[in-house]
Amino acid sequence: MPSEKYQQIFENNKQWVQEKLNLDPDFFTNLSKDQSPDFLWIGCADSRVPANVVTGLEPGDIFVHRNIANLVVNADLNVHSVIQYAVEHLKVKHIIVCGHYECGGVKASMLQEDLGLLNNWLRYIRDVHRLHQEELDAISDEAKKYDRLAELNVVEQCINVIKTAFVQKSYVNSGYPLVHGWVYDLKTGLIKDLNINFSQILEKIRKIYKIG
Repeated sequence: MPSEKYQQIFENNKQWVQEKLNLDPDFFTNLSKDQSPDFLWIGCADSRVPANVVTGLEPGDIFVHRNIANLVVNADLNVHSVIQYAVEHLKVKHIIVCGHYECGGVKASMLQEDLGLLNNWLRYIRDVHRLHQEELDAISDEAKKYDRLAELNVVEQCINVIKTAFVQKSYVNSGYPLVHGWVYDLKTGLIKDLNINFSQILEKIRKIYKIG
C-alpha cells in the first residue's frame, strides 16, 4: 500500500488546484493553451532548490532542466535538447545556470573516492577544480572551498551554454538570450547573482567557438 506521505501528495494537489481556481477560474484553461516563458533554468536536482518556489514564479513562467550539480556537458543530449528548444522554439530571453552552496555533487567531486558510475559525471566538476586549482588550494577553510567551487562551477557551465550554436546564433540575430550565473544559499534562501559578463565571455570564446 502507498504510504501516507504518498497519498498526501494527491490531497495537496487538490488543495492547490482549488486555491488557483479561487483566484482565477480560468487559470488552468489559459495555462493549457501554450507556454511562453522568459526564462530557462538549468539547476541542480537537489530537492531543496525548486526553481519556481525560490524565484516566486508561476507555472508557465520558467522552463526547467535539472541534473546533479547543474552541469552543461557537451555530450549530454538531454541538456542540449532543452537549450535548443528553449532558445529556438520558446524564444526565452534569459538562461540561468543556478548552483547552490552545500551541493552534494560539488562536495563529492572533491573526495578522493571511487564513486562508481558517478565518477564519470563528477569528472566534469573535477575539471573545473583543475582549471582553478591554484585559487582553490589557497582556501584553507573546507566549507569556503566547497562554496567557491560551486560558484566556479556555475561560471564554467555558463561558458558551456554560451559555446552552443543555438545561443550564439540567437543572440547575434535577436540580442537574446542573455546568460546568467546564480548561486542559491540554502541557509538564507537568497539567490546570489555572480554577475558574469555575458558579452565579454561571448566575444572571447567566439574567437575559438564561433559557429555560423
